[in-house]
Parts: sequence; C-alpha cells; structure tokens
Amino acid sequence: MKVCFVGFGNLPALAREYNHHSIGGLHSIGGSQLQQTLLAKALVARGYQVSMVVGDYGQPDAAAWHGVTAYKTYRPDAGLPVLRFVYPRWTATWAALMRADADVYYTSCAGMLVGLVALFCRRHGRGLVHRLAHDTDADPEKLRIHHTRDKKLYEYGLRRADSVLCQHARQQRTLMKNYQVTSVIAEPLVDSAGRRLDRDKRDLEILWVSNLSDFKRPELAIELARHMPSRHVHMIGGPQPGFSDLYSKIESAAKRLLNLTFYGQVAYHEVGDLYDRAKIFINTSEMEGFPNSFLQSWRRGVPVVSFFDPGGLISREGLGASPQSIDEMACVAEHLIADETEWRKLSERCRSYMDRMHGDDVVLKPYVAAIEGAVRRRKKKRASSKPA
Repeated sequence: MKVCFVGFGNLPALAREYNHHSIGGLHSIGGSQLQQTLLAKALVARGYQVSMVVGDYGQPDAAAWHGVTAYKTYRPDAGLPVLRFVYPRWTATWAALMRADADVYYTSCAGMLVGLVALFCRRHGRGLVHRLAHDTDADPEKLRIHHTRDKKLYEYGLRRADSVLCQHARQQRTLMKNYQVTSVIAEPLVDSAGRRLDRDKRDLEILWVSNLSDFKRPELAIELARHMPSRHVHMIGGPQPGFSDLYSKIESAAKRLLNLTFYGQVAYHEVGDLYDRAKIFINTSEMEGFPNSFLQSWRRGVPVVSFFDPGGLISREGLGASPQSIDEMACVAEHLIADETEWRKLSERCRSYMDRMHGDDVVLKPYVAAIEGAVRRRKKKRASSKPA
C-alpha cells in the first residue's frame, strides 16, 4: 500500500540537514509536522511505501530520507498575488500529489490544503485521512484561518475525508457538534527517548518549549521566573509568522532576568538533549490539541506542570500537576524540585504511563485502521460505479 503525507513544513522534521531551514516565515517544527514524520517512519518500518508532499526548500525532487520519498511543491513567495493561489499553489500541489501516486493521502491541521487534497482524491479515486492537530480545528468560530475561501476549502475537505482522526474525546464531541463529522481518537506518536538521566544529573530545573505565538502565552513563563527567583527557567521557542513583536518582547524581557535563559530557536534534532536534562516541564498555553512536548517529557520521566490538561489526563494519571494560577504553578514547581521523593514517584509514574499507553503496537492501531479503511472505501466506490 502506498501512503502519502501532505505537509509543506515536514521536511525539517524528516531531514536533519534541513532542520535549520524556514519556509514561509515558519522557523520551528510544530506538532503536526513531527506527528506526520513519526507516523511515516513507523509505516516504512512495517512495509508500507511512504512518500511526502512538502514545500520547496531548495532540495532535489523525489529525494528520500528514512525510506520516505519527498516530492516538492513551491516556495511561499512564488507567483503573483491573488493569481498564485491557482498558480503555482494549486497546480504545484496537485502535480506533486500525482507524482506521489499514492493509494491514500494523509493531511493534518486546518487549512485550505485539506480541501485541495480532497478535490484531488475525489477526482482520482484515492483515499483521504485527515487528523485534527488542535482544539480549534473542530470549532469554526476559533479556526486559525484568515480567509473565508480557505475556511470553506477546509470544511469541504473535512466533510469528504474517508476517515477523520482526533486527539481526545472533547475534540471528538466538538467536531460532531459543529461539523456533523464522526471521528476516531488516535493517540499521538512519540519519538524514542534519548538518555534517561538520574535526577541528580539533571541540571535544568524548569523547561519551557514551544513556538512563540499568542495562545502559547510565553509571557507567563517570564512571570513564573519572576515568582521563583531562586530557581532557573529555560525557554526554547522560535519566531512565528505574525508574532515577531511577541518574540522581540520575550527576548528583551528574558535578558533582564538572571534566572531565565532564553535560547530562541533550537533545531528539533537537538532539543532532545534539553528534555533529557530537565527536572520539570511547564506549559502556559491557554488551549492546545495534545502537545508533543508532554510526550517527550513523560518518556524521559519529566513531570509536566501545565495550565492546560488534555482531557484531565495529567490529573487523572498523576503525571504532574494542573495549577489554576501562576502563584499555584510556582508553588507546585518549587515543591517538585525540592522534594526528591515526590519527584521520583511522579517520574516513575510518567515512564510507566508511556510504556503502557504509547508503545508503537498500541498507538498505531487507529492510524493503520483509518488508512486501510480509506483505501477499502475508495475501492468499493469505484467498483459500485462500474457499469454492470
């Protein structure tokens, strides 16, 4: 079976040599890019023929990494304003989809791309699987899409996907309520952990890792450092399109705090070392889908202290804490750093949870079922449309 993942920002996650490259102003690898890449590698290991449709970073077309063949589309600045929606964006995307020649195509994240891929799949009789990447993807009032045209294309693609995957039960309910689309919960994949350092060898007390955009609320990490002058906060995050002022503000504020180190952008393939060395991980977002940073932390035995608790998982499984205010976050963080016995108990619980719930055989089942089910449905439709 041939599977193609469609994500213009996937190449830096797939190919280490493009890790520092940016496209369209995007400087950091996000959760959807990482999830597509991890799933692509897992399917290659199980004998699938896997490809990707990605942006043009200057790489050769149809080059392969880790058994995944990448077909390039266009550079973000190519073409004339207004007209470039059709040429080269639509035309180059369809051309790359055709070169991939897959049985099923896989998209994630809300955007016009979902609609373009759905149109292609409908015309050529191919399967389509879409996965939600954020809670806002299920709510038309909160979609992070600027143009009405792109919102309509996203809705078109969402309604015509053969299988839709979501991250947790709340997304599932919201998607049904707002779009009348059924979905299956698919837990996120997680990269293999690096070193599992003992607590005494972890020299980063508090770690914050995220892209710097408004809903991530990085200013609260700055505020936490002010609340905890005797502890050190380490912040990692690259600039995002439309948030250059926020990035400058955070960078400037960090320089004024002796107990905060701001790294800026750190390449995905290098950030794992910082997770290895962390004692606790903090998240200050207002809302999320399911942060990959949680999985990266728990895999390494790092408790998570977060305002956002996906489906109540942190509280229910005892994988850290879910405070309600910055004062409470500071109190919880201080307790976990100071109390070795409590930290070790939570750390072991995090690792145990990941071993139990995120082994490849368990996590891959809904993805494989969605992909193979999409192909079966398309074949059935083609068979029923043939004249008797």
